[in-house]
Amino acid sequence: MRSGLAAVRERGLWVGIAGNQTARAAELLRALDLPCDDIATSGEWGVAKPDPAFFDRVVDFARGARDEIVYVGDHRDNDIIPARAAGLKAALIRRGPWGYLWADEVSGNSAADWVIDSLNDLVSVRR
Repeated sequence: MRSGLAAVRERGLWVGIAGNQTARAAELLRALDLPCDDIATSGEWGVAKPDPAFFDRVVDFARGARDEIVYVGDHRDNDIIPARAAGLKAALIRRGPWGYLWADEVSGNSAADWVIDSLNDLVSVRR
């Protein structure tokens, strides 16, 4: 994970981590000194995925235009479909059982812009 985040940052891109976690999880993640620009959680924001308001918060958090932001997730219903509905780009990461089960489905019906195997694959994503 660290190498993938670092590689994306080395390309000059803003990297944020945002997900459905508690505020305490955000504190613990920040203490890891990950190679990212910022970290936020649903517990801090008071809104969780797949609520569209979560993805509105992502847009404010990421400081980019909706169509420039790539949201990476491993869950079709909580990550990929709502991110695309919010106007973001979406990459399904094949991680855990759901990431693999949905990989063909989301790439086949254009729900995901990309299907990746690791965060290291983000450096080769073409806009």
